[in-house]
Amino acid sequence: MKELDALLNDWKDNDNQTRKAFTELVDYVNTLPDITLDFVSRPGVSYSFRPRHTAQTKRPLFAMVDVIDDDPDDRWLSVCFYGDLVTDPQEIGDWVPEGLLGEDACCFDMYEYDAQEMAHLKERISEAHRNAPE
Repeated sequence: MKELDALLNDWKDNDNQTRKAFTELVDYVNTLPDITLDFVSRPGVSYSFRPRHTAQTKRPLFAMVDVIDDDPDDRWLSVCFYGDLVTDPQEIGDWVPEGLLGEDACCFDMYEYDAQEMAHLKERISEAHRNAPE
């Protein structure tokens, strides 16, 4: 996870506090049992944090937390889940056909830190984690 550490060390947060949101989500995922983590670094495009439940057999992850890096001074987050692993009772997310590794997804974009949105995302992460084992 040297690439993740490098991103966090180099990322200067702005008033939107998306770095704070990202680190809070990463820290939350790290509290979940039975996970492995992958991090895909594509500077100028995205940085992708990908947790996987150790009991998953058909999919390589249960969530994808992307830092969108099209403007390094104004990064934003896209948090996606397989559509069949989560619910979105408040209909906050966007339904994205074939949006997560070729499968239908429910995605949430975050342009600035919001405590209520963070709580919702953590609930979705926990839900996807519970539903991931296949």
